[in-house]
Amino acid sequence: MRAVIQRVSEASCKVNGDITGAIGPGFMVLLGVEETDDHEDVTWLAQKIAGLRVFGDENGLMNRAIHDISGDILLISQFTLFAQTKKGNRPSFIRAAKPDKAIPLYETMVVELSAHLGKPVATGIFGADMKVSLVNDGPVTIIMDTRDKDNH
Repeated sequence: MRAVIQRVSEASCKVNGDITGAIGPGFMVLLGVEETDDHEDVTWLAQKIAGLRVFGDENGLMNRAIHDISGDILLISQFTLFAQTKKGNRPSFIRAAKPDKAIPLYETMVVELSAHLGKPVATGIFGADMKVSLVNDGPVTIIMDTRDKDNH
């Protein structure tokens, strides 16, 4: 499972012109699910995202986590995070999980992040053609991969 976490001052997602999710300060998270991922990956990654201290404290240092600022999360499914570009110019997405596996793990991530935040997580629509807008704050962008969890 791979996540690109961007600290934002605001973010939103539209599908067919309708807003499916919008947030103020917090994280916009692109989430890619791989065929080998399971519930343990969701639990680990949700905890890491919730505990990520990248928000400024009274001294301007990145010491606060999202719950410290009462921030929000916009979670967007993003199978292209597993693009393989080694051969040719057309990416292969063979490592990305198929919807029957990816959707339940994505939905579990929504539940787990909501539990960590103590409030609902905003979302896009899995598999839809989404238009995502954000104002990256900093910019701060962090990439996490559950394949690296044994090293953390």
